[in-house]
Amino acid sequence: MSIVVHLSPVLLVMFMLMVLRRPPVQAAVAGTALVAILWLAGAADAWQTVTLIAAGRDTAVLFLSTAFVIVPGMAFVILIERLGVNLVLSQWVQSLGLDRTQQVLFIVLGLAPLLESMTGFGVSLIATVPLLLSLFERRVALRIALTGMGLATVIGASLAHLDASALASTSALTSSLVFLALGAVALYLAGVRQARALGVLGAFWLLFVGALYGASRWMGPEVAGVAAGLLVALSVLLWALSRVRRNGRQSEGVRWPRQAWPYLALIACIVALKVLSAITQWQDHWLVQGAQVTWKPLASPGVALTLVLIGLLFYKRDLRSPELSDNGLLRGLVVRTKRPLLTIFFFLAMSQMMVKAGFLSGLVQTLAGLTPTAVMPLIAGFGALSGYMTGSNVGGNAIFMPAIALLPDSSRLLLAAVQNSAAGHAALGSLSIVMLVLGLAKTSVQEEGELVRFGFGLVCLNTLMVALAALVWMA
Repeated sequence: MSIVVHLSPVLLVMFMLMVLRRPPVQAAVAGTALVAILWLAGAADAWQTVTLIAAGRDTAVLFLSTAFVIVPGMAFVILIERLGVNLVLSQWVQSLGLDRTQQVLFIVLGLAPLLESMTGFGVSLIATVPLLLSLFERRVALRIALTGMGLATVIGASLAHLDASALASTSALTSSLVFLALGAVALYLAGVRQARALGVLGAFWLLFVGALYGASRWMGPEVAGVAAGLLVALSVLLWALSRVRRNGRQSEGVRWPRQAWPYLALIACIVALKVLSAITQWQDHWLVQGAQVTWKPLASPGVALTLVLIGLLFYKRDLRSPELSDNGLLRGLVVRTKRPLLTIFFFLAMSQMMVKAGFLSGLVQTLAGLTPTAVMPLIAGFGALSGYMTGSNVGGNAIFMPAIALLPDSSRLLLAAVQNSAAGHAALGSLSIVMLVLGLAKTSVQEEGELVRFGFGLVCLNTLMVALAALVWMA
């Protein structure tokens, strides 16, 4: 019974989101309030000021590390959207003359993970949804939009007290079957069902997973998704270029459009900063220390986003447009980031109070008493539940990753990877991400219901693939 009481904040969040259909920020606030009430009532460890301060410090550090990506990332997206970069990118992809298989692979295993890894938190949808709507029938485009991918590995590593590169490379393995399954779903939705297309998907899937694993292991999680997505995207473009040349046609359309330079600038900046960090170790000169978590601001992708954003702000000064005014950009940034930041803050606060006050100790004891084979599906289910509830890999990791941090070292890395993968891929089909897609596409009530059900189906499929991959890897 005590476990039910201790997990009641999570159950309350789930009830509010799934049954009452309340916004994630309201559920997060309610969950945080219930944790505080139960703690004061003596349902967990004794209330101590020092424990509360420790929870507050770790919440602040984790929130800052997240906000440093969200705020400049969303500002970057708003600027390129208003500069017309997304429209130019959409027109360019259409001009490539890619067949259906190439289009799906270019977006699902190339462009979507590339952009999502650069910005995070679903903002890549702002670029991919208009592109998909221009390439596919509306119903198909909205569903393919949910097959993108991205994992908040750095935050998860901090919560689980693990090396970020180790967690990233292990997560690449536990997520491997998800990438294959989502690619197959996207091909099926696009009407591509030939055996040859599945063979091509398999080849590019191996390329993507291999690049993701290698970059995670030897370069770090900050650039892993960028490297894997960029490699697949370039490979598809080279494939298209070779076909154009074989057919004797002009290849002008394959050239990257000059107006889309912000994306190239961001990629170049991320890679350059990573190389600089590897040579000089400059990221270690500034550490933000919480009670149990540490953040290296100079190692964050927020640095590259901020530098490119500054360049874009100087560039827009030469343009005369009310939409590009500083006030207009600031208002748009506040509108788009306020709810996600508040939601993540309260989920982080809820999780840190739960772990510091001992709410998760009963769950940890239950998990520790089970065999690894029995624990793995449970962790996958908990991870998927947390990611779906919060609509965020960060929020999902914030709820259950602290419990994994208390498990024995021998199994912690794999279990943390399962939690990270399950939460990240479940967030793709969550209500908040579905609502973002629906908002971008200006859909009807009927389309909303259909896409919500499709998103939930994807969550179930992704969770099954994560658990299966983990069991195979463990065996």
